[in-house]
Amino acid sequence: MQISLDALEALEAVDRHGSFAAAARALHKVQSAVSYLIKQLEADLDIALFDRSGHRAVLTPAGRAVLDEARDVLARARRLTHLAARFGAGFEPRLEIIVDGILPMEPILRVLKRLADEGVPTQIQLKVEFLGGVQDRFEADAADLMLVKDWTSGPQLVAHPLPPVTCVLVVAPDHPLAGQPGVTLADLQPLVELTVHDSSTSHRVVNAHRFHAPRAFYLSDFNTKRQALLLGLGFGWMPRYLIEADLAAGRLVPVDYQPGGRFTFTPQLVHPAQRPLGRAGARFLALLTG
Repeated sequence: MQISLDALEALEAVDRHGSFAAAARALHKVQSAVSYLIKQLEADLDIALFDRSGHRAVLTPAGRAVLDEARDVLARARRLTHLAARFGAGFEPRLEIIVDGILPMEPILRVLKRLADEGVPTQIQLKVEFLGGVQDRFEADAADLMLVKDWTSGPQLVAHPLPPVTCVLVVAPDHPLAGQPGVTLADLQPLVELTVHDSSTSHRVVNAHRFHAPRAFYLSDFNTKRQALLLGLGFGWMPRYLIEADLAAGRLVPVDYQPGGRFTFTPQLVHPAQRPLGRAGARFLALLTG
């Protein structure tokens, strides 16, 4: 047994408009076509949907139960039609974005909220990796976009600069390096270095800001690293946007490292040159770089 959506729409229209004639006008059909659809539906279900004994077509109890289910089916069908229309307008079904965990997430999340508010139907998957792991994951997943600090460029990739990020070498105020002038690499070596683990398997990226102290603790992310710094566990680089409040309150203090206790880098938003972005990806890029 196959039940057509046209028949369910006719059933809903007759109930809503109160007569076969009014339903036919609303559906832009002739009345005989609506009557045929209802009769065919009754034959398919082997039940009477309407009581036709009076001047108006009134749903039977069985007809009312069928209509309740029909409304759910029609609502789903209309959502599917709407979704198909959106994808047909250029929206890709899925968008995968790989982000380096050192980058601020708030601007990215604001863009995702904007896409949600605009009703973009694309399923978006956001994955966080660190250092070389960003490009490793980007290539392994054949992802659409990566937001990256250090990467291997090439003609097959298109890059767009993002706002710069500043990192500061910091410690807790009770750490031996706090307040020490002219700190050198020799001063750092005996102490614990805190660093975020490179999630790469290829180790394609060399972290130029590692001190390679004999004692190093590798942490999973920058929020964990911040907690370790606040506890006085060691010294380490932190993106300034994550510790602004800590610096202002004196919970963390900059290290007076002689070669320079801060550095700034320009992240890049990268996508494949030979695989054009769909409408959602292009919108994400425009919002984030605009």
